Amino acid sequence: MTSDLYPGALTHLRAGGVSVVLDTRGGGLPAVLHWGRDLGVLAESELADVQLAARAPVADSLIDVPARISLLPTPAEGWVATPGLTGSRAGQDFSALFRVVGETPAADAAVSGRSYSAVDEHAGLGLRIDVELTASGVLRVGVEIENQDPEATFELGGLLLALPVPTEADELLDLTGRHARERVPQRGPFRVGTLLRESRKGKPGLDASYLLAAGTPGFGFTAGEVWAVHLGWSGNQLAFAERTYNGIRLLGGGELLLAGEIRLAPGESYRMPWLYASYGAGLNEVAGRLHRYLRSRPHHPASPRPVVLNTWEAVYFDQDLERLIGLAEVGAAVGAERFVLDDGWFRGRRDDGAGLGDWYVDEHRWPAGLGPLIDKVRGLGMDFGLWFEPEMINLDSDLARAHPEWIFRAGGRPGIPSRNQFTLDLAHPAAYEYISGRLHSLLDEYDIAYLKWDHNRMVVEAGHGPAGRPGVHAQTLALYRLLDELRARHPGLEIESCAGGGGRIDLGILERTDRVWASDCNDALERQQIQRYTQLLLPPELVGSHVGPPQAHTTHRTHQLDFRAGTAFWGHMGIEWDLTTATDEELRRLGRWVDLYKRSRELLHSGTVVVADHPDQAVWVHGVVAADRSAGVFGVEAVSRSTTWPPGRVRLPGLHPDRRYRLMPLAPGDRYPGADQLPQWWARGVTLTGRVLAGVGVQIPAMFPEYLHLIRVTEVPP
Repeated sequence: MTSDLYPGALTHLRAGGVSVVLDTRGGGLPAVLHWGRDLGVLAESELADVQLAARAPVADSLIDVPARISLLPTPAEGWVATPGLTGSRAGQDFSALFRVVGETPAADAAVSGRSYSAVDEHAGLGLRIDVELTASGVLRVGVEIENQDPEATFELGGLLLALPVPTEADELLDLTGRHARERVPQRGPFRVGTLLRESRKGKPGLDASYLLAAGTPGFGFTAGEVWAVHLGWSGNQLAFAERTYNGIRLLGGGELLLAGEIRLAPGESYRMPWLYASYGAGLNEVAGRLHRYLRSRPHHPASPRPVVLNTWEAVYFDQDLERLIGLAEVGAAVGAERFVLDDGWFRGRRDDGAGLGDWYVDEHRWPAGLGPLIDKVRGLGMDFGLWFEPEMINLDSDLARAHPEWIFRAGGRPGIPSRNQFTLDLAHPAAYEYISGRLHSLLDEYDIAYLKWDHNRMVVEAGHGPAGRPGVHAQTLALYRLLDELRARHPGLEIESCAGGGGRIDLGILERTDRVWASDCNDALERQQIQRYTQLLLPPELVGSHVGPPQAHTTHRTHQLDFRAGTAFWGHMGIEWDLTTATDEELRRLGRWVDLYKRSRELLHSGTVVVADHPDQAVWVHGVVAADRSAGVFGVEAVSRSTTWPPGRVRLPGLHPDRRYRLMPLAPGDRYPGADQLPQWWARGVTLTGRVLAGVGVQIPAMFPEYLHLIRVTEVPP
């Protein structure tokens, strides 16, 4: 419907066990009256009562109208906290008051949603707000702003969306981290004021907030109510949680725009990235809705996720054909299905100080090209992958010497190096064509099934030439364009998002890639936490997880093989270890783990991820339950020493309460230090209902720290 006198409406969206009630009555921008548990079928009069019941009084010393917080709150609505829109036209039109003039159903028929058109004729601005509730119950909201003034430019400062959460959401959870220790949870009370998490690194970053959640106090994976947001964008961004002194609580976010980065000429528009939001009874439901949404995408990986053998921690820069063939032969023998040649194959690359940008196969290291290695890998039954870092450049490279104008710089300075790298300006047409041409040329020449796409440095002083204007937004769009172009021209090509480990993991990059590298850390103990919290957003099949060498490269910890392999089992499994140095027993044992992964990946990569809230933080319990709840696999890990011995029972959530299940330890994850440390059911199994397993649980072995066990759960027919 479209009208200059749009009266507004109350709209109830329902899908996947979630309700969203939107209010545009009076022509104001859509305000969320409810986002959370399903409210059931509501008549129009009942919706009106919901709106009436939610309407706040005019409180003391506030604006003289009841508080109404739209998805894009502005000062013109009486909002005095973080504004949804900032910007001006040479100092004017800084406070827009939009009125909805039209509403249509969502463009995607597969979702429940609305698209709203709004204008401020005085400011010369138009808006389009898209609100979609997917079949899984994930809410996503996007906004596009247009400069409708026929003469003057509008400089956009920011466009931020905000979603209200109820008073009960009194505790916050988000994530932080660093290189090789990404996604560390941090919690605290939802205080009055603003919790602001910014990334000015040209990507979300290793310390990204990732998923910003508010919930009832003490919420966990199975307990409490939780509301969470995530921005699907791979450049600068911000997320915020805001509580005002009159009790309003909001979660929000948007792209972080640098000064002068978006200047809209007459008729130009800017579309902000999608803000994704997930509600659930506990973090398991929040994650489950996001996983189901991702799996519903038409381009979601459908083939079994192959076991990867990556060369980095096996050979580093010391690449030699004979040595790599030997590694490939041993890898194929233990069951690897994909061989990835990491950093060091291109011209002039002997360490991390030279060569980036010169994307030609090094003639001295590879006199016959990559063909002999690829032919051998293919002959062993594996496909071939190759490492790239196309957005970066070393000053010691032919490309930098020939085209210094293609490098980001600001203030006439070349900028500060990071990891001996600078950033190549992909928004420069000639630079883009060069990189695009080199990638296409290599993919045309060689049988390459997979690209490991890295992005190691932080992007600061991102001055786009020749004037040095801020360029992170344009760089991110150029990256998206390049990835889209590669996938269109090379059907079947798979791409991994790596960024110094897990520095660029978001639902924007995941629209164009097939998995992420969660961390450069292959230490299995560190990986337990990294993978647990990476999977708050992503299902296991999208998260690369490798078996590293006995001594971890990043921490120098030493772990026994079962702990390393049993940790890698829970993602997209791979190997990053010089297998030519492994003993026969290690290779035999690794082969058993690889075989178990292959037999289990259909379940692992289609089922529901569940995590138990075990009171003893030394013991972590998690699993994957089949979509029809007919079977499951659970892992029990001792991540430190328990204060009790044995550590007690563990509960297994996620199974059907009224069905009976047979539990057995699952080899090779059944190894134990001694028979006297086993529970009585371990040898013969036990049969219990899902209700008993979730409410009572089962005893586990008396585990030493940094050991793990697997338990197979299979439904017993009635």
